[in-house]
Amino acid sequence: MKSNMDDELSLDKIDDYNGNESKEKRNTVRLVVIGILLVGAVFAYLRYNSSYDDYVGTQEAPGIVTTKK
Repeated sequence: MKSNMDDELSLDKIDDYNGNESKEKRNTVRLVVIGILLVGAVFAYLRYNSSYDDYVGTQEAPGIVTTKK
């Protein structure tokens, strides 16, 4: 009779467990992480250097008065 334990998943049966991953998988993971970091850096740069005007209103009808009286 076959034991049910032979069909159960265990960490030892996983190819990537305990440092047994292939170099191709390792390089793919590194490239994905580096790519995500670069995309995040680009968005951070664009957000930091974006200029937008917070002024609400026009010359004739000013919106928010920023001067203290």
